[in-house]
Amino acid sequence: MFKKIEIWILYLVILISILGIIFSAVLVRQGIEGRTSFGAFSIKFLTDPIVYLSRIPEQVVIYIFKPNQNRLDDPWDEKRPYWDVSGFEGKGLDKEAYMLLSRYDGDLEESIVEIIDLRNFETLHTWNPDIDKIHSSIDTENPEFKNLRRDQNNFIYLIHHPFITDDGGLIFQSASPLLKIDSCSDLVWMNSEERFHHSLEKDFEGNFWVPTHIYPYSIDKKIVGIDEDNYLDDGITKISPNGETLYKKSVAEIFIENKLDYLLFSVGDMGFDYDPIHLNDIHPVLKDGPYWKRGDIFLSLRHQSMIILFRPSTNKIIWLDTGNFYHQHDIDILDDQRISIFNNNSKDFFNGDQVDGYNEVLIYNFESQKYEKYLNNSLIENEVKTIKNGKSQILPNDDLIIEEFEGGRILYFNSDGSLRWQFINSSSEKNIYTIGWSRVLYDKKDIDKVNRLRKTGSCNNENK
Repeated sequence: MFKKIEIWILYLVILISILGIIFSAVLVRQGIEGRTSFGAFSIKFLTDPIVYLSRIPEQVVIYIFKPNQNRLDDPWDEKRPYWDVSGFEGKGLDKEAYMLLSRYDGDLEESIVEIIDLRNFETLHTWNPDIDKIHSSIDTENPEFKNLRRDQNNFIYLIHHPFITDDGGLIFQSASPLLKIDSCSDLVWMNSEERFHHSLEKDFEGNFWVPTHIYPYSIDKKIVGIDEDNYLDDGITKISPNGETLYKKSVAEIFIENKLDYLLFSVGDMGFDYDPIHLNDIHPVLKDGPYWKRGDIFLSLRHQSMIILFRPSTNKIIWLDTGNFYHQHDIDILDDQRISIFNNNSKDFFNGDQVDGYNEVLIYNFESQKYEKYLNNSLIENEVKTIKNGKSQILPNDDLIIEEFEGGRILYFNSDGSLRWQFINSSSEKNIYTIGWSRVLYDKKDIDKVNRLRKTGSCNNENK
């Protein structure tokens, strides 16, 4: 028989339970919003474990409906009408050109990079680095990389914006250390000073500009605190061909020193913004022009919907613009007065971030100070719309290539707007997987790199 409980004990238990739930909810909110410091002390030792526990149901749901974050056609994601295509479909190019194709291979369940002959879509060479082995040598005492072995392994890693070097190697990253591998996918060097992310571009001196997340933070701890998950301190970083850091500068510092800090710390009434910049492209200027100088760099700041022309030699913002594009990516210099921008055209509505119509390719003319949309009807007709990532490249013959990240596809348009070919990254089971910012190799220097690699022989990467 059950023992009788005094009613006041029951009420006390209910009251304590309610107070416990409220207290836990407060701690979860404080932890998620980053409000864990009160004056001289922090309560992260309380908030971190409670936030972790609160996210377990969400992680279970994600594991059931999206067990592989690189797969795009699972129950979690929006279905696309063109996913019945597999691989390359359409007509190859007439002139010699290649694609450095970065993609997640759904059969291997690993990220690979391939050289594709765009005349016949033949695969000429494959890199398949062992990310588990490479990352096993990282010093996980560095706060930036304490969880790297868990969240950056072969199964998850997506090789991002690889660059082919003269010796047939690749330089790349994936919100990870910056890596160089040789033609047989073995590690040559690794820079693990920061987490490198998004774009990788070569400047006129042969060095590379890559975005990073800087930690310890470069700006005052009174502004962003000291805990490693308080703030994304996006930085611009110049790296030598041997992997050495030559220059590093926080974009937040650039804003502060150019009197734009109000855009970071005094907009709206939603509290401190963890990721107010979101640098996603650094494009170096290779030649002097009427509106820029060799050594300048263009920056794309997604969360500001802003493009900046910055001069590192003087620490000055030369030009900036906003409001003509939304959450954009990928700046390219077309000539001495025009740039192109991949406009994601995505906006934060009440039910989340979504593309307001379709993606766009914009051309800005510095002389006329006007924007025009390039082959816009072609993007609409082919339903090009990715919220995240995305890339465009206008070739010297005015053809256009688009990488649609959330569609797992690449589209090649003739200069008249007609679709010449498309590629869908599907597995043998017809599942669709992500792609990681590929490049078209069309100029003589890049073609020579490919032909040298072919002459030296390939490696058995598939089994590495």
